[in-house]
Amino acid sequence: MLIAALQWGSEVGLELMKTFTYQDEQWIPRPRAEVFSFFAEAHNLEAITPSWLRFEVLTPGRIGMRVGALIEYRLRVHGIPIRWQTEITAWEPSHRFVDEQRRGPYRLWRHEHTFFEADGGTLCRDGVKYCVAGGALVNRLFVRRDVERIFAYRREALAARFLGKPDSTALRI
Repeated sequence: MLIAALQWGSEVGLELMKTFTYQDEQWIPRPRAEVFSFFAEAHNLEAITPSWLRFEVLTPGRIGMRVGALIEYRLRVHGIPIRWQTEITAWEPSHRFVDEQRRGPYRLWRHEHTFFEADGGTLCRDGVKYCVAGGALVNRLFVRRDVERIFAYRREALAARFLGKPDSTALRI
């Protein structure tokens, strides 16, 4: 029964699995409404995702961001093709939103994006909660390193997008 619960990702199974967290912050010297607007366009995720993932938003056209919106992606992780679907589970324009994996490589993926006015610009915070098959060993050997590299790339891409310069000119807190 435990194996079945883990395979299907039930609440009981997820409670028994090791959960990991990742947090990141970046200050961007642009108004919060402008920064949030960039994130509110789901297709912009392609521009801030490293090319080695071969990431592509499959959902066609402009995606109406709201609670319940489903977004389909395709990517490659260590050469393995993966389809990923997320659902927007919280949507508070200019302040925060949450996307949660419904289908994909993780047992659990919950990513909260928050935006704060700070020092004449916007403080962007990312909080990710995730579970992986294989637990702590797989996380330590593969997943955590990939997550850190993806967010490092994202910081650089956002700095280039909003500043036209490398990340060294944007403050990382």
